[in-house]
Amino acid sequence: MIMKKQTAAVLALAVSASLMTACGGDRGVSENGNGNGGNNGQSGTRTVRFLNFKPEIASVYDEISRTYEQETGNKLIVETAANNTYEQTLSAKMATSEAPVIFQVNGPRGYANWSGYCADLSDTEIYKHLTDKDSALVSGGKVYGIPYTIEGYGIIYNEEITDKYFDMADKASPLDSMDDVKSFAQLKTVVEDMQAKKDALGIKGVFAATSLKPGDDWRWHTHLANVPVYYEFEDSGTDLTENGVNEISFKYGENFKNIFDLYINNSTVDRKMLGSKITDESMAEFAMGECAMVQNGSWAWSQINGISGNKVTAENINFLPIYTGIEGEEKQGLCIGTENYLCINSQADADTQKAAADFLYWLYSSPSGKNYVTNKLGFIAPFDTFAANETPDDPLTREVLDWLDEKDVKNIPWSFTVFPSQTFKEDFGAALLQYAQGSADWADVEKKVVDSWKSESANLA
Repeated sequence: MIMKKQTAAVLALAVSASLMTACGGDRGVSENGNGNGGNNGQSGTRTVRFLNFKPEIASVYDEISRTYEQETGNKLIVETAANNTYEQTLSAKMATSEAPVIFQVNGPRGYANWSGYCADLSDTEIYKHLTDKDSALVSGGKVYGIPYTIEGYGIIYNEEITDKYFDMADKASPLDSMDDVKSFAQLKTVVEDMQAKKDALGIKGVFAATSLKPGDDWRWHTHLANVPVYYEFEDSGTDLTENGVNEISFKYGENFKNIFDLYINNSTVDRKMLGSKITDESMAEFAMGECAMVQNGSWAWSQINGISGNKVTAENINFLPIYTGIEGEEKQGLCIGTENYLCINSQADADTQKAAADFLYWLYSSPSGKNYVTNKLGFIAPFDTFAANETPDDPLTREVLDWLDEKDVKNIPWSFTVFPSQTFKEDFGAALLQYAQGSADWADVEKKVVDSWKSESANLA
């Protein structure tokens, strides 16, 4: 079926059929109402704790918890880590009586860190209904992580504003619409001319503020970096599960610089002020029509649409690939894949592990659960329990599905699941901020990327 082909195409690079470390561990879990093995003192009921990765959907999980308890009698407690703090939060929680039973790992690197807490999911119903079994995290023939959604990201643009530009008689670009933009050179011409005409277009800048506040710079040190790193891996034929991933040359660092410069030089905010900007502010600028473009993903529509005074309609929101000037990019699509995998805590007692697996199957198979997944969480679910018409109807998710169906287009897999550590990302983000503020040159950024990747990879050895 379609979902199987889609899932296989976008996840193949990110996961491996054999990872190096098997799961184990013998730390006990308390059998009480507060711990992850608790049953609240009620016969036949269990408490399941879930540590959520995505702050933007925390309120939806609150609704899910209430519905799940009403329908099953079991209690679901969902806690959410703040942006860029998931690993730290998970580490802290695992040392308490309130350790999560369901948690998430970030691909093979994340699994390596938490293998001692991952239960075998081979016999669970949720795994049995995973459309593409090869997309799971597998080690030693056992399943330890299950992908739960397919997502995509790129440059989101407001077609109402870009059409206004293309209707201008004195525009510098010879193109007629954003549909004609197929390269970085074409995008650069459009963007720089739009910036020069920003007053006539009624915007403060073409791009929303590039949020470089430490802890809120993930769109650049992770998502944007995925593009040049993917192409470097492709050129070298690097096996993402072997030692070759322990070093990179940042071969396409200049291409990263191309698009990053375009963002920070054609923005709503002076580049020296970006260190105080956060993603929420960027998305508010876009929603309020203060800019025409913003880099983000399919998960962003609910945030845009939920902002009071939002001026961007579903009909006018579209995706453009992140062009950087790499040869052959006219055939490039969006960055599509999965970052996180659901795991069940092997340290919880057997009944609570089963309750956790039952919840996941309920979420992805019951009418109530599937309604939340499709219409509230906005997930493109990779399970055969979903019919062809059970996909999110928000405009950005539809765009991802459209790009998946495009012929002769190469969507970019998510290679950032093998970035060596959060420290590497923080080092990269700090270097980008220094560069934006003028206290470092681009050679300093490239050196930091190469050196930090190597040193952080060595720390994992």
